[in-house]
This record gives sequence, C-alpha cells and structure tokens, in this order.
Amino acid sequence: METAIYVRVSTEEQAQEGFSIRAQEQKLKDYARIKDWSIYDIYVDDGISGKNIIERPAVKRMIADIEAGHVKNVVVFKIDRLTRSTGDLAYLIDLFNNYQCAFNSLMESIDTQTASGRMFIKIIGIFAEFERENISERVRLGFERKAREGYSTATIHTSYGYDRKKGEKVQTINKKEAMIVKEIFDMYVNQNMGYLSIAKILNSRKIPTKKTGIWKALTISNILRNSNYIGKVRYAIDDKERTFETDGLHEPIIDPELFVKAQKLMEKNKRILSTKKPRTENYFLGFLHCPKCASRLTVRGAYYTKKDGTESYKGYYGCARYEACDFRDISHKKIEKAFQDYMEQISDFELTNEIQLEEQQEKAQQVKMLLQTYSDKLNQLKNRGNEILNQYVDGNISFAEYRDIKVKIDKERTSIQSEVDKLDIPDDEETPTISLEDIVLEFKENWKHLTDSEKRKFLLNFVKRIDISVKKAPNNFHWLAMVNNVEFV
Repeated sequence: METAIYVRVSTEEQAQEGFSIRAQEQKLKDYARIKDWSIYDIYVDDGISGKNIIERPAVKRMIADIEAGHVKNVVVFKIDRLTRSTGDLAYLIDLFNNYQCAFNSLMESIDTQTASGRMFIKIIGIFAEFERENISERVRLGFERKAREGYSTATIHTSYGYDRKKGEKVQTINKKEAMIVKEIFDMYVNQNMGYLSIAKILNSRKIPTKKTGIWKALTISNILRNSNYIGKVRYAIDDKERTFETDGLHEPIIDPELFVKAQKLMEKNKRILSTKKPRTENYFLGFLHCPKCASRLTVRGAYYTKKDGTESYKGYYGCARYEACDFRDISHKKIEKAFQDYMEQISDFELTNEIQLEEQQEKAQQVKMLLQTYSDKLNQLKNRGNEILNQYVDGNISFAEYRDIKVKIDKERTSIQSEVDKLDIPDDEETPTISLEDIVLEFKENWKHLTDSEKRKFLLNFVKRIDISVKKAPNNFHWLAMVNNVEFV
C-alpha cells in the first residue's frame, strides 16, 4: 500500500520528553518495512501543537494527497501525534473510510479496517482530548495564580512602556516608551486633546507602537485605561467572568492621581460625546437635544469659499433620526448666540443652587481611591506574611528564608503607611463651594475670549444638557434658535 508516515512533536514535548521527530520517523520506517508497505511520503509538523488540524501544514498536505488517491494507508507513532481533538479524529477517520485509506497506530496497535479498531480509536481520542483540556486547565490556573501574586503573565504582548524577557518574572520599564506614555496622559488630561489628535501627533513624529504599527484612537484609549501603568496587574480582561485586577510587583509609570483624572475625563466624554469626535469648532455636539423627538443632535458640516478665495467650514446641528424626524438643521452660530442670550438672562433669576468646586471633588475622589489602593496592598502584604509563616511551620522554607521575606514585607508595609500619612484628606464640611451665579458671571466675562477648545472644556466641566427650540424670524426669511433650558452638572 502507498503509505503516508505522519510525525509531529510540539516544542514543549520535545523539551520535556525528548520526543523527537527523528525517533518517531525511524520507528515508523522500520514498521513499514516489516509490513512491506511502500512509503509514499513523510509528513512532518515540527514544533506544532496537536490541538487542531487547521494550523498544521503537513496534515493538510497529507489530506490533499489522500483525496487525490495517492495515499491508501496512514501510519503514526501514537494517536495523539495525529490529533488530540475527538472532533478532528472523527473527521479524519471518516475521511479515511470515504477514500478507502487504512489507518495504523504503532503504539496502540490499531487497524481501522476492523470494527474493534475503529471503536478503540474513538475511545483513545476521547482520552487524548481529556488530557489536552486537563493540561490547558492547569496552565490557566498557573497563570491566574501568578497574576494574583502580582506577576505579569505577558511576555510577547507586554503593555507599551514595559518589557519582560523570558526568564524574568517582573516586567521592567522601557524608559523610551515610558516617556511616550507619560506624554499621552499629559496631552489628554492637561492639554484637553482627543484620542485621534494624540495619535496623529505620535504618527507625525514617526514613533512606532509596540508592534511597530501606526497609532490609532483605539490604541490611545487602551493606554489611558490600562491600570498596569499605576502598578496594577490585569488578568483575562476579555472574559467578564474571570477577569480581575490586583497589585503588581512592577514599578508604576503614571501617578495614580493623574490616572484617576484620565478615567473621570473619559467617562465624562463618553457621556457627552456622540459616536464621533467633534471638530474643534462644533463644541456643542453631545449637549444638544432635538425639541421634537428628544434624540441627541448630530453635526453636519459644509465647506464654502469666501470672497477672498479662502475656504471656510460651517457647522450645522440636526437630529440623528433625520429619516423619521422633520427637525430642520440649525447653524452652530445661531446655537451659540442663543446660548449666550440664555446665560445673560439667567443672572436675573434667583440663583439658589450650589455645586461643589469640581477640583475639590476630584481631589477628594482621588484621595479616596488612593486610600483604597493602599488598604488593598496592606491586606495583600498581611496575607503574604501569613502565607510564608505557614510555609515555615510546614517546613517548606528555612528560618533564614522566612526572616528575609518577613523583613521585606515589613519594609513595604512601613513605606505604604508612610504614604497614607502624607495624604491630605479633605474635610467635607470645609469643602469650598461655587454658586451657579459665579459660573454665570465667569461665563459672561470670559466666554468671548476662550478658544474653541476651551469652550468645549467649559461645557464638559459645567453643563450636562442644553434644550433648544427653533422659530421663524419676524421677517419670515430665516429661522432662529432659542435655548429653553440648561441643565448644569
């Protein structure tokens, strides 16, 4: 029979068991010679897992030769060399049967030309898949335990700003990348720049990403949300049921207060912004609501040429449900005039509502989060202390090892307690307040002097919603906008 010899070994099996390709191949050649089989070809998958057959070029080439009628017999050293998946095994057996191709396994003494051989091969396949899932489960639990102890499990795909070489347990700071991470946080929080603007700046400077690709808005967003930069370790972030976050053993890059500010700003922008980032001059986008259907207004723009030949942009706000809603578009300039008129008139009313100064609120929130972080870390140190004590009592470590670890834990606990003592915890009763009247006064004095970006920041800080309406002008030649109500944060 024209026989195909198939051999496979994964990198881990080669290292741990010495289960070499050459040894499998030689034994199978000898077996074929004893059986007086003609060897059509030898198919080798070296350093590849047996989890599936999709990613193994030699298996796919062998299947093509079987379907072409070139191969009438397949021989392997063991069943799990061919596959560890019951589903793949069943598929291959059916394939062999359909093309009158025999199958033999040297170690299990299997011949699929008999009924007992076909039954036995399926049983062997079930156990092979069980073993693979068992190994996978042990590996997953090992990674999870490492993460809970504060070690990063990433090697190839470490966070931008960090490196972890093989053999190293704790990730280390990549100084060149860390500078870019700090710059990203500064541009977003302190310079009020959006994701896309930051990405464009980094691309213009020819700064590569971790994978030497280009920067995108999503890349910037992921960096700003990554708690790894404040010394945390995240695990299984794509699995809601298994994901968790714990204190890491690596050195942070970003100050926790700055990180908290970034999270609050992103949450605020998520609440205000529509699906796309507005142009700088469309700073009302996300605050306006349709007076007819209550949907948020989206923005549409148009370019036109001035008399001097220069090109200019003019923005219009319209209902996002324009297919079903007949609300007409209204220009940005008319919205701004209506907003200014409303803010001018509001000072005539009795202003009794007061809001806490936002900077003080943010500081109190940051201190609260820091206290929680330090508390979690102290609890973790306490648990580690109990754990090494138990290991010493059980005889797993020597007294010298116990003493050295205990000294390190005590030093770290003292350091954290010192940081807690430095925190300036604000008294809620002494928190200064700012009245709505103060906001209106500041608005009237400064609005016309603000840039478009600063106007946007003002709205993000103080305004939650703007309700508008439109009406015909007295001459009936054009439409006017009116602001009916402004809901403050």
